[in-house]
Amino acid sequence: MPDVLVIMGSRSDEETVDKACEALEQFGITYQKTVCSAHRNPEALYETASGAEGKGFEVIIAAAGMAAALPGVVAALTPLPVIGVPCKSKNLEGLDALLSIVQMPPGVPVATVAIDGARNAGILAAEILGVKYPEIRQKIIDYKNSLKQ
Repeated sequence: MPDVLVIMGSRSDEETVDKACEALEQFGITYQKTVCSAHRNPEALYETASGAEGKGFEVIIAAAGMAAALPGVVAALTPLPVIGVPCKSKNLEGLDALLSIVQMPPGVPVATVAIDGARNAGILAAEILGVKYPEIRQKIIDYKNSLKQ
């Protein structure tokens, strides 16, 4: 079964990140959740991101607030798809994180969801995996159909 690596820049982002994890669980997708700061521990982030593919991960969700370098750094270190989750902060309400994540240079894309939009990140990860795994694809189809009711 596929794995998603869920990285948060700080333990304070966990409440937001848990919504992505709940969505992954809804679709039967296993994940590993870790804290790894791009600013406070870049060496650990380098190891985590550059080694993710070799550990069998297929998609990465990276959540960060404020300067939010985490998703972009992760995307620079791996060929895996990266979904960025900008987390709301006290000072700029998450707009700083959103702009940091969405304004990536050519060649280093990060799919970006709304501020605190971690649930959508989990759903998007499932959609990406659904391209390869028919059982996940069917769960996505069923979920989308349930939204119509």
